[in-house]
Amino acid sequence: MIDIIYEDNHLLVVEKPANLLVQKDNTNDIDLLTVLKQDLKKRYQKPGNVHLGLLHRLDRPVGGIMVFAKTSKAASRLSNQIKNHQMQKKYYAIVEGTFQKKKGTMIDYLKKDEKKNQVFIREDGKESILNYQIIKEHEEYSLVDIDLKTGRSHQIRVQFSSRNHPLYGDQKYNKHSKPKEQIALYAYELSFYHPITKELLTFRKKPKQIYPWTLFF
Repeated sequence: MIDIIYEDNHLLVVEKPANLLVQKDNTNDIDLLTVLKQDLKKRYQKPGNVHLGLLHRLDRPVGGIMVFAKTSKAASRLSNQIKNHQMQKKYYAIVEGTFQKKKGTMIDYLKKDEKKNQVFIREDGKESILNYQIIKEHEEYSLVDIDLKTGRSHQIRVQFSSRNHPLYGDQKYNKHSKPKEQIALYAYELSFYHPITKELLTFRKKPKQIYPWTLFF
């Protein structure tokens, strides 16, 4: 069962579980969008197809807060907020190593190799920006608070890995990760303006209390 954080006639805010696809792909594995549509259809006894707009994504292994649009008007207005950087997304990550500089900004140009499903830093890539702040350190790990300014594919994972601070459990960009380790990246806060009332909405949630999150929470 998906945890519904907030719902009205225009929006659906949920917690995406780790390791669940956001949208159907060629694996034909179950995906969040389909699950939510089926749930809305059942709960409201809707005939035919249910409209639910996908506005942003989280990588399959990553959990956290997502918003979906229940109407085309809401989808259009929220998409404009994303385009204009009015939607704020914050993440917790547990990374290897400790930092001399406890807060700062990372700017890189990232390009995705679709065949490999991997992202690289390239001069001809898209500008990718995030702000980070170290919250706590525990032996060889650091808990980082990340304010994502541009939502590029695999952005957080690549930017930290390229600076020798790969994310714990990242099977793609951390060569120290062991098989079946879960990536320590979680979308803990989402802020945006309600597409109809224009009220600023902020939603927060902590990651599940499993290792390695238990080192810090």
